[in-house]
Amino acid sequence: MASKLPPVRFVRTVMKSFMAESGLEPRLLGPSLRITNAVHGKVDFELDIAKDHTNRLKILHGGTIASMVDLGGSLAVASTGLYATGVSTDLSVTYLSSGGKVGDKISATAVCDKIGKTLAYTSITFKNSQGELAARGSHTKYVTQAVKAQESPFVLPKGVEADEEK
Repeated sequence: MASKLPPVRFVRTVMKSFMAESGLEPRLLGPSLRITNAVHGKVDFELDIAKDHTNRLKILHGGTIASMVDLGGSLAVASTGLYATGVSTDLSVTYLSSGGKVGDKISATAVCDKIGKTLAYTSITFKNSQGELAARGSHTKYVTQAVKAQESPFVLPKGVEADEEK
């Protein structure tokens, strides 16, 4: 059973949990990453590029983009109504042009292309501040436990509150 919250509020609630419970996302992406929209199966987000996101060439680090593919795939799965988003089985990134430098913004769209009882397939595209396609990624997730957990009436886990509408 899916959440009764609107997709954008539900995805922001899942994101809030990532930021509270994960070790990587709050340190690497923190408040610089914002969800700008979400509908069933699709999430738009953006990152304000800071020095911590760059490589020695002073441009967006490929590892930052790879981390956003991982998180974006999870958020795309969440947009289908799953609070638990499964675990990664495969992740791929293709870098096409510079994502930007400090002070720029990179925008992303994550899509849940297909979700079944076992696997979810997601794709993520990134555009730099000039609107150029900077990178694209794919993320496959094992979701069996997440799907089973969602088959019971939906209740946010203890201690988790829905994100406020913004």
